Amino acid sequence: MRSITVALPFTSDPFFEKALLFFTRSGLVARVIVIHGEPLRLKTPGIHVLQAPPLSSGETLNLILEEVRTDYLLLFPEVASVLIRPQALERWIEVGNSTQAGLVYSDFYDEHENQKAIHPLNDYQPGSVRDDFDFGAMILFSVSAIRDTVRKYGPAPEVKTAGLYDLRLKLSIDHSIHHLQEPLYGVIGHVGAIHACTPKCVSARRHELPLQNKTFSYVDPRNRAIQKESEAVFTDYLKKIGAYLPSRFKEVPRATESFPAEASIVIPVRNRKETISDAVTSALSQDADFPFNVIVVDNHSTDGTTAVLSSLAGRYPAIRHIVPGRTDLGIGGCWNDALGNEACGRYAVQLDSDDLYSSNKTLRKMVDMLRQEKFGMVIGSYTLVDFDLKEIPPGLIDHREWTDENGHNNALRINGLGAPRAFDTGLMRNIGFLNVSYGEDYAAALRICREYRIGRIYESLYLCRRWPGNTDAGLGIEEVNRNHAFKDRIRTQEIGFRQKANQSR
Repeated sequence: MRSITVALPFTSDPFFEKALLFFTRSGLVARVIVIHGEPLRLKTPGIHVLQAPPLSSGETLNLILEEVRTDYLLLFPEVASVLIRPQALERWIEVGNSTQAGLVYSDFYDEHENQKAIHPLNDYQPGSVRDDFDFGAMILFSVSAIRDTVRKYGPAPEVKTAGLYDLRLKLSIDHSIHHLQEPLYGVIGHVGAIHACTPKCVSARRHELPLQNKTFSYVDPRNRAIQKESEAVFTDYLKKIGAYLPSRFKEVPRATESFPAEASIVIPVRNRKETISDAVTSALSQDADFPFNVIVVDNHSTDGTTAVLSSLAGRYPAIRHIVPGRTDLGIGGCWNDALGNEACGRYAVQLDSDDLYSSNKTLRKMVDMLRQEKFGMVIGSYTLVDFDLKEIPPGLIDHREWTDENGHNNALRINGLGAPRAFDTGLMRNIGFLNVSYGEDYAAALRICREYRIGRIYESLYLCRRWPGNTDAGLGIEEVNRNHAFKDRIRTQEIGFRQKANQSR
């Protein structure tokens, strides 16, 4: 029974013709649709060419859906050189029928220079709502589930790039998304996940850029129009599931306790003897019209970092060198130790152990904004630099995707909010950080903006160092997946909290 319609973008890659032949010879494929922006004549007979924008366009997706008469639609969301394994389509249909899922995706093989390795993907969960969630190169949709979704929630809007994103989000409201943990195809020349970007430093920072200097879409200025489309689609989805929050915020509770300083610069560190002195010196050099100190939480370093800090603390009274009593703390746990310390100031300002502030005015600008505007959190902008502090592309990362009206909702779609970060200490003592070394700042920011305003500073206040000592250099796909899955879990929980908050209203 021919139960599959295949839709894929045209490419001149030689594997494309092989894929077309595979589909036309399969007894399960009723029709193959090739999408291309210009007139096209193919060697393979029986192929329907759809001259249209890319498949991610709402217009193209709606055109394809109008023509589909089969039970399943197999989509290639991006151009990829794919080798499909024998019986792969049969297996997809078997799983689709047995699970009644709205969408099925599978693991695959990375194939490069006669080498082959399994490329696992993450399970989909309610918080897997970022637009760059990696489904691999092939996605199987249930056409009946699509029809139900379109009837209930409407067709894809007239967007140029977010049509497929819109369909996936709407489909997930009432239909399951099933991850088939079997490699059913190979992707030629695949080097890492299609969208697998990793944060810079698992032990000391939570920024959103991979070590290879590729920006996440939401911080690349060239993608602002695209990101606005995705934000609109995602905001509509939040409204449909009852997780959208209007821009009504609480006042930050007035502190009832006294603080020994107006601000503390907090530096969690483990094994950074090459850079910790630069970071501490940058903190001490801040020019402020209020008292501040520097709290360095030395998480049981073993490389000589402790000796460097002991020497600095002996020379500078403003330094509080803390070694936690516990040995099971992540970065978030170190932050909690700093916040709970009797030396902590009214405001706590982040500095990572291999970074520097861009000038001696950073602390004052962050604290002034916290004091004047009553924000629960303030986030600045940073510049990417190499170890010698020379700027590297793309340079300034300012997160201008943020808006006061919708930033607290759009924060659930993106993977991070930037740096440096400054917090109201009293508020954070009540909220606390997760005791983990990845995503703790993202979770805190989502929790804060659920109820309180976040302020943004769009000038560069911070130098974000890229160097081989960053602990996410050379992460394997399993570690990348684990990091992404953890942030998806954070989003899953936060979406649930926001839905409950709306229900209680």
